Amino acid sequence: MSDTAIDTLKVGIIGTGKISDAYQTGCTHYHGIELVRCADLDLDRAKAKAEEWGVNKHGSVDDLLNDDEVDLVVNLTIPQAHAEVDRLALEAGKHVHSEKPLALNRDEAAPILALAKAKGLRLGCAPDTFLGSGHQLARKCIDDGLIGRPTSVTAFMLGRGHEHWHPAPEFYYKAGGGPLFDMGPYYLTALVNMLGPVKRVAGFVGRAFDERTISSEPLAGTVMTVDIDTHVAATLEFASGSIGTLITSFDIAGHNLPRIQVHGTTGSLDVPDPNGFGGEVKLMPWGESEWQTQDDSHSEGGQRGAGPADIAHALVSGRAHRASGDLAFHILDVMQSIVEAGHQGRVIDIASTCERPAAIPAGTPAGVFD
Repeated sequence: MSDTAIDTLKVGIIGTGKISDAYQTGCTHYHGIELVRCADLDLDRAKAKAEEWGVNKHGSVDDLLNDDEVDLVVNLTIPQAHAEVDRLALEAGKHVHSEKPLALNRDEAAPILALAKAKGLRLGCAPDTFLGSGHQLARKCIDDGLIGRPTSVTAFMLGRGHEHWHPAPEFYYKAGGGPLFDMGPYYLTALVNMLGPVKRVAGFVGRAFDERTISSEPLAGTVMTVDIDTHVAATLEFASGSIGTLITSFDIAGHNLPRIQVHGTTGSLDVPDPNGFGGEVKLMPWGESEWQTQDDSHSEGGQRGAGPADIAHALVSGRAHRASGDLAFHILDVMQSIVEAGHQGRVIDIASTCERPAAIPAGTPAGVFD
């Protein structure tokens, strides 16, 4: 670890694919983190991104892990590599923020959490979108009692799959992908942020197609085998007593369902897209017939990189960081349990739990978390 770890965490990005540009932007946006190196299995791609971003150092994964200047690794590899890259980074003495999911399953993820705790290192995981102004406002509305006691929530992530826009979509249809494991973390993390951990789940799962044809470039016309469930319908019971309905699907041509709505004893709350940081929050009090847009309580939408920046701020004050490994493990446990419930035809108790992430205080300046 470098001597500047407390002030500014020097960040190294592993994996310079499509999402990496958003993290590079976040590293320039937030105080407390600075991108100093990138790495990829494709060395030419790493070099090209380094030149595009104005980063001086690039190269192999080993080069990055052996670089003493790098304090925190942002792991943007494919899901199948998340646990192994996290392990290597932690063993190299570096804090980690990983893309979601934390791992392919509980058995992969548990040793990573244990290693981070044993080494006294911070382990974070996407999504960090719940740190944005939209979801922090929704959290504040619930905490302030605007809908009374939350009793239920509905969440819908429905579309026709990633092969129509992503340049390399094959991994979305392998283990760790699909609508639940790829997009579910945004929705489930938003729900846990608002309502707390999940107690038990039931689920039904299926798929519309065993093969899919890519229509996006450069692989247009390539036929992929589908190895995962592409339609997942789940019922969630939260430890707080709220009941949730979550449907995620890559088998839907179109719909007009809301993304997330939380319902309580005195009203309902319409919550913005959890795959973004901003968006409007709308309240419908009990007995009214029109949605009321709520005034912003936080100063900015946010950027990917909020999670790593929150780690930097948390290290200064000694508090827990919000997009934590424990939260990500609970989300992974819930997702795996939903699939198991669907295949086994039973309700499953969730063995893991987590602390509800601390809310970001209203009125904090842009890029500040305390």
